[in-house]
Amino acid sequence: MAAKYSTIIIPTASRWIGAMLAATIAAFALWLAAPAAHADELTVTPFSSARGGQAPQPWRFTSLPNKTPTRFEVIQEGAQKVLKVEADQSYGNLVHATRVPLNTSTTLAWRWRVDTFVEDANLRTRAGDDGAAKLCVFFDFPAERLSFGERTRLALARRTTGEEVPSEALCYVWDKKEAKGTSLVNAFTQRMRMVVLESGPAADKAAFVSERRNLLADYKRAFGDEAGDTLPDVVAVAVSADADNTQGHGLAYFTDIDLRGFASTRSAGFVLPPARAGSAE
Repeated sequence: MAAKYSTIIIPTASRWIGAMLAATIAAFALWLAAPAAHADELTVTPFSSARGGQAPQPWRFTSLPNKTPTRFEVIQEGAQKVLKVEADQSYGNLVHATRVPLNTSTTLAWRWRVDTFVEDANLRTRAGDDGAAKLCVFFDFPAERLSFGERTRLALARRTTGEEVPSEALCYVWDKKEAKGTSLVNAFTQRMRMVVLESGPAADKAAFVSERRNLLADYKRAFGDEAGDTLPDVVAVAVSADADNTQGHGLAYFTDIDLRGFASTRSAGFVLPPARAGSAE
């Protein structure tokens, strides 16, 4: 029985770690050391500040062993620098450590564009758990608040990697098939929830689509069932794209990511505002 259990849990844990965008030890050390943001402080280094093709520090590339890496490159497109993200039978994440309090003022804004969708992607299955464009937010939720089973899996992931794998992740997805506004639990782990912000090709395929999210509202919708009144800090953001399960290809672009918050704001009596859809520019 023990042998059968290990053959199931270890491969699952390995992909679970990947689904949670497991970063290098150095990146996690930055997460723990990163100071809390001051009022309305810009906390994510802009891609447009890159001097070459590599995303500026503290952005760090992370992946899994024996995976073809997804390519992340800062390029000049017209008057702006943007991040080009190309997944080709590959897996990879670009992670930025930070520490921002989660409250009513915490917002995340960016613009993105998908030129090529991963054709056979299916967010509802493990075999199809790929995507051309995801923007994920990691939260430092106390592990002791999780169920015994979830704590066990989280502890296994942390022990296997030797890293402080984040306890919660919320990913914003641009998908080809799922309807706009769809909320999903990741096929590999309860620790990751997904929200489909855009679906299918944009009306103007050459235009970037703008997004602005109230993170507390989205967090409550995604993790309110387990979080209750707990408001964990935001400890990282990540751009992700993968096509390793489907052996497909995806191509997307991201502009600078704007994460802001006020340390003094409280959310007692907070009421969820209506969700806001993205708008083309």
